[in-house]
Amino acid sequence: MKKLFASIAVLSMMSFGAFAQDAQPEAEAASVEAAEVVAADEAAAPAAAAEVSMHQVLKEKFVEGGVGWMLPVLACIVLGLAIAIERIIYLTAANTNTKKLLEKVENALNEGGVEKAKDVCRNSRGPVASIFYQGLERYDEGLDMVEKSVVSYGSVQMGQLESGMTWISLFIALAPSLGFMGTVVGMIGAFDSIQAMGDISPIAVAGGIKVALLTTLFGLIAAVILQVFYNYIVVKIDGIVNKMEDASISFMDILLKYKSNH
Repeated sequence: MKKLFASIAVLSMMSFGAFAQDAQPEAEAASVEAAEVVAADEAAAPAAAAEVSMHQVLKEKFVEGGVGWMLPVLACIVLGLAIAIERIIYLTAANTNTKKLLEKVENALNEGGVEKAKDVCRNSRGPVASIFYQGLERYDEGLDMVEKSVVSYGSVQMGQLESGMTWISLFIALAPSLGFMGTVVGMIGAFDSIQAMGDISPIAVAGGIKVALLTTLFGLIAAVILQVFYNYIVVKIDGIVNKMEDASISFMDILLKYKSNH
């Protein structure tokens, strides 16, 4: 999974790096083209605007917001999405059919005893099978030790399911904070321009304020996207944990029934 996360992060950074590199010339070209269209014929402006793709618009706004402030926000969403995708893949693989697994374990116990049940758990994927295996390993020490082992190892598996969530929550908080910081710096620059001119020029101030607010916009967009992924992952984790708890109770009942019959 670490290799998968690294691959996703590298590919994302490469693609967004290319996005940032060609954003500047395309933005300048788009500005020149827009000026020519307005000068030639104002009636053609709506058609020209319709021809501009969303990808080009994002590049233009990215450059207008200031690459120095936009790149950290971009890094937050790239790394956050890389971790989120890795978690989704991991959790999807960890989600098993616990009912079917319990049936296999019970049948293995009745047919071949504890060792055969261990083989079933060893050959099954997911945290539930790992918890069952740890419990079966301590079957000879009594059911009390089995229960303690199941509870303890269940906490370990829960920690593995939640791995990386702290980083996603960090990027959710960091992206808009960086955006607000860029906005504050941009506003300070706009007021410095007013002070230097000695007069309030709406045209000069409006440009600076627009650039400053773009960093906040992109920061909020990044935070919203990551928040959606974060909540989705939390729901998946909660579902797996509930299955783990229910399966552990059923597993102890199976062992108790097996011990009473042997």
